[in-house]
Amino acid sequence: MLLSKAKVGQTFSIKNVTGKEKVRKFLFTLGCSEGEEITLISKLAGNYIVNIKDGRYAIDEKMAKSIEV
Repeated sequence: MLLSKAKVGQTFSIKNVTGKEKVRKFLFTLGCSEGEEITLISKLAGNYIVNIKDGRYAIDEKMAKSIEV
């Protein structure tokens, strides 16, 4: 399932990060890699607030669609 289809408040384990190289590298710098836990905090106007490794980040819908959980 893609992160963009997830419900707010759920915690998942990241299975795969897809997409263009630039997007994958950016997500990796946030700590978004295979096997890590990710929690969807909120969805607002196409922006997703996620919690990865004790940090909160805002990502857009394109990035959320490249994270498989």
